[in-house]
Amino acid sequence: MAGRITRGAAAKEAAFKASPEKGTRPQQLSSPPATPVPTKKKATPAKKPSKVEKTPKPKAQDKVRQVVMPTSTGRKRKRAGLVKIEDDINELPHNLGKVVAASDGNVKGEVKEAEPSLKKRSPGKPAARKEEMNDIEETVTKATAAADTTKESLTRKARKPKANAYGLTPGETPYPDWPHPTPEECQEVNDLLAKVHGVVQAPKTIPAPSITVSGCGEVPSILDALIRTLLSAATTGANSSRAFKGLVDRFGLLQEGIGKGSVDWDAVRRAELKDVFEAIKSGGLAATKSKRIKEILEMVYEENKSRRNALVEAKEVDSATGPKGAENETATQKEAEIARADERVLSLDHLHALSSDEALNTLIKYPGIGPKTASCVLLFCMQRPSFAVDTHVFRLCKWLHWVPPTKATRNSTYSHCEVRIPDELKYPLHQLFIRHGKTCPRCRAATGEGSGEWDQGCPIEHLVTRTGKRKGGKEGLVKGIKKGKKGAESDEESDEVVEEDDDDESEVDKAWT
Repeated sequence: MAGRITRGAAAKEAAFKASPEKGTRPQQLSSPPATPVPTKKKATPAKKPSKVEKTPKPKAQDKVRQVVMPTSTGRKRKRAGLVKIEDDINELPHNLGKVVAASDGNVKGEVKEAEPSLKKRSPGKPAARKEEMNDIEETVTKATAAADTTKESLTRKARKPKANAYGLTPGETPYPDWPHPTPEECQEVNDLLAKVHGVVQAPKTIPAPSITVSGCGEVPSILDALIRTLLSAATTGANSSRAFKGLVDRFGLLQEGIGKGSVDWDAVRRAELKDVFEAIKSGGLAATKSKRIKEILEMVYEENKSRRNALVEAKEVDSATGPKGAENETATQKEAEIARADERVLSLDHLHALSSDEALNTLIKYPGIGPKTASCVLLFCMQRPSFAVDTHVFRLCKWLHWVPPTKATRNSTYSHCEVRIPDELKYPLHQLFIRHGKTCPRCRAATGEGSGEWDQGCPIEHLVTRTGKRKGGKEGLVKGIKKGKKGAESDEESDEVVEEDDDDESEVDKAWT
């Protein structure tokens, strides 16, 4: 089978025959080699294009010239030979253009001139960028300072709340149109509960402090009573007693001097927070209570120094003026107050010289001390008539309709009952409500109609309207209503154990006015 002749080869052959010198052929340096002829398959130029070998890529240093092939005399169009053009050694890869040629041999200088074209920023922009960064830093500094100021302000508010931070209305009821309880209603409930739980009377004198039972303020020292009552919040009596004993064991009692028998509160104040935490950790909420105890003692220490200086100054000028309440103190009491401050015996006993409202407002300014704790100190330690409202008292006051059930909070209940309940009945009713709220098979928070002791009845059954799913409230009167608004309760109330009453109360206020 004859080999296939390409058009290029035919053109060269014709040119050779036409030339006068047929002995020599023109030499092509870059002509492609002849295409090998397939041996097995037939040539099908119409259906399948022939394969042409690629010419090897010449190296950069090889000089290759382009040779124009002679044209044929036939009708076929002219076609240049397949000649590879040499790559430019100055050509950059990836179509990036050519290397800038150096002039006068100063390549380094040319590079320096080319650098500005590669930078998009103008010479003035770095300075602008620096100024921008300075502005950002200044803004961050101001924001941080503002946040620190806010945090410091919040901390100061937490340590020294406003005098009336709990919405109290001393001497006035928040519900002037609510006529309950009347003195007769108070006496009736007191008599009925006394038949079951025993007659309760306020003690004539305050018992000596116990180092094994924390109690709820039944001690002579006001500061002792305040700390003991704080430890009793949101825990059992046994746990609070263990916590108080932990303070005694770690920091000791004063063995002599004016404060003999009292806890060395100045040692507690000077101790590390972790040491106070370790001492009371068995009583519950130790992290919060230890911090509050430290803050209270520090405030008392500063107040004692301030009062001491004011008393000494008034004494030197023979003036009747002095710190708040000094006008109600005798000379002996003033000297005792100065001596306690000199010996660093922390004390709040000067509150005896204030009125009940003034003393309560002074106590609730301390961190974690709300109306209930302050009222307990007034009632049990200072022997002032005060109707302290805890969770049991609050529940029974609502069920007896002594306060509007759908509006009242613990603090508003305290303010209302403080005005409506006769002073001589505040101590016994407070104690009786707590005993009844803990023991009555129908008035305990966790009992219901299906409880085994429900049939034993309740001495005030005819006076109460219990609410909640467990208590079998009357149809149509018991509809869902949430408890008091968040934030209406004191900071102290957040530490208390609020028993789940399943209070689904309705608006029955008008029926009892």
